[in-house]
Amino acid sequence: MICVGAIGGAYGVRGEVRLKSFTAEAEAIAEYAPLTTGDGAMEFDMTLTRIIKNGLAARLSGVSTKEQADALKGVKLFVPRDRLPELPDDEYYYSDLVGLEVRDTGGTVLGTVKSVQNHGATDLLEIQSPGLSTTVLLPFTHAVVPTVDMSTGRIVADPPEGLF
Repeated sequence: MICVGAIGGAYGVRGEVRLKSFTAEAEAIAEYAPLTTGDGAMEFDMTLTRIIKNGLAARLSGVSTKEQADALKGVKLFVPRDRLPELPDDEYYYSDLVGLEVRDTGGTVLGTVKSVQNHGATDLLEIQSPGLSTTVLLPFTHAVVPTVDMSTGRIVADPPEGLF
């Protein structure tokens, strides 16, 4: 299951919710409906009603009051991985990178991808190295990560000097 959005609480008094979309184009979240909660206990069909500051306003099936909408504040919305579109070469879903083995250009194992983060400038691979108690953040650029081989579950990296 892939997280595609989160509910920010009620929007107005008629059961609409504020929605934060994690899709490349915010409005595309509606195309993945029905959306489910992380535990799979609830499933929602969705109708986007308007674009609002910092997100979207939407109607969810089964939510008709402000109180019901407020009760969903913070709930993350998920879809099965197979509903997501195929990506062009050299583009990856973050969740597909987690767990991949990372080796340097000489073949030495550097660790495994623990998470992918983005703090604004570029994507960063958080690498858990076998010999380190802390993780290392590796820039996810073509210069530093020339090869991602999904079929073998391996990433080849050329990290900056002294990073590992």
